[in-house]
Amino acid sequence: MPNKAKIKEQLEKERDVLIEELRDMGKLNPETSEWEAMPAKSDFPESDLNDLADKFEDFEARSSMLKTLEPRLNNILRALKNLNKESFGKCEVCKKNIENDRLEANPAALTCKTHLES
Repeated sequence: MPNKAKIKEQLEKERDVLIEELRDMGKLNPETSEWEAMPAKSDFPESDLNDLADKFEDFEARSSMLKTLEPRLNNILRALKNLNKESFGKCEVCKKNIENDRLEANPAALTCKTHLES
């Protein structure tokens, strides 16, 4: 049986890191509850097309990172919500216990190693 206090601590720590990273790249839209990329702040206007292109490229990179980080944050929040439920630590596919080493590596894991790609 996994140590739920330790898992909770890991999940909360990762949640806090993810939220900080998301805030560095965008803002949470209260209407949709989704993160939206924000352009990097600049103290001076763009001087040429190269500067505009760099700014656009940075915005695209931020958008891409948000698309990676937001689902991870959602998995973390779901795991925290379900931590005290009987189903926590059970594979969503076969309903068997998720291996302890897998939960240690990824406390928000939803499947056992056998169903990792499911």
